[in-house]
Amino acid sequence: MSRRLLPLALGLAIAAAGSAGAQSLTAGMSQNVAGLSSLPLTAAALPPASVRNGQDIFASFRDGLAEPTCDAEATSPRWQKQFAHAPSRLANQDDDALVLFGYVVEELRRSDLPTEFALIPFVESGYRPNARNGGGPAGLWQFIATTAKNHRVQMTPGYDGRLSAVDSTQAAVRYLKTLHGMFGGDWRLATMAYNAGEYRVLQSLRKAGMNAQNARPAELPGLSPVTYAYVEKLHALACVLEDAETEPAVMASLDRTVPVLKGHTLPAGTSVQQWAQQRDLDPARIARLNPALASGKGRPAGQVTVLAPTAHAPVDASASVAAIAAAPSAPVDSPAARTAPAPAATRTVASADRPRSRRHTVRDGESPWTIARRYGMPLKALLSLNGLSGSSVLKPGAVLRVED
Repeated sequence: MSRRLLPLALGLAIAAAGSAGAQSLTAGMSQNVAGLSSLPLTAAALPPASVRNGQDIFASFRDGLAEPTCDAEATSPRWQKQFAHAPSRLANQDDDALVLFGYVVEELRRSDLPTEFALIPFVESGYRPNARNGGGPAGLWQFIATTAKNHRVQMTPGYDGRLSAVDSTQAAVRYLKTLHGMFGGDWRLATMAYNAGEYRVLQSLRKAGMNAQNARPAELPGLSPVTYAYVEKLHALACVLEDAETEPAVMASLDRTVPVLKGHTLPAGTSVQQWAQQRDLDPARIARLNPALASGKGRPAGQVTVLAPTAHAPVDASASVAAIAAAPSAPVDSPAARTAPAPAATRTVASADRPRSRRHTVRDGESPWTIARRYGMPLKALLSLNGLSGSSVLKPGAVLRVED
């Protein structure tokens, strides 16, 4: 080969080698991208959120109101004063009101109903699922027994479905959906019918020569003062919560992470306490949220539902991960393989220290669950580390080992 042709030959050889390396790198990247294409990239494919911010619950409520602006002239100072405590109930971290309020708000919004209806449990029970009024109304929505049975709420010896926030809320939402449609989407008429019965409100409309489209709810004749006041109470509550938006302390207290609640099926033969312990949930809190099941005296013949935080469901992407792992990456001889650093996660895990243990002195009112949550430990790990069982009762002053 002549000296003039030698540089050309070398150049062609280098170009060919570079082209082959680029092709192999491109092929490896294409295969990896193909594997990534099967990952759940849409919101619908991702697991449901297990927590949310309290301010998001409040915003969802405000966004769902049929009348988002308070009408000061139509608001009773008496009812505003009576329900002035509502924002502090939602702001109180030791109160279940905010998580229950969030559950009801989302059930209503899912059914395209105005969130004024989420204020009914404030009026009826103060958002306490275990509320009872003697031998009469009971539960979050204060159904009487007849109303509960008429709306498919299970009531059997040992089990009162009115005390189930899931059963009673589902029944209330179904009923309110019917009333809302029956009265032309007027939340005030639907609320009056919820309190007095739809037939009384229909009869009152006929007497007044009105219909759902032109009705003036406050002027309907022949209804109980309690029914008119019922609408006034909900409107006053909405105004109280609107005013709370201007209170920095309340809004700051709402700015916290709270669990998203949903109904879970309770397996046959499993108590609420056992179910909670199996999922590292606070048994005492789950019992508070589910007074219908807390006694353990009985359960209905059909499916039993527990209201509890949404499970931290794993992303169902095992097939996607496997596809990526199986896809050939850049060849060892390629520039990418020679220059790529070790994955950061690998370096971190290799140098991580074992968890260090220290001690925690139990204070009055603390439970294993609250202590485990404070230190970011699984409840089972805390119990195992200290030789405790799920039914152990902690005494103030006791010393527990915990992990940093």
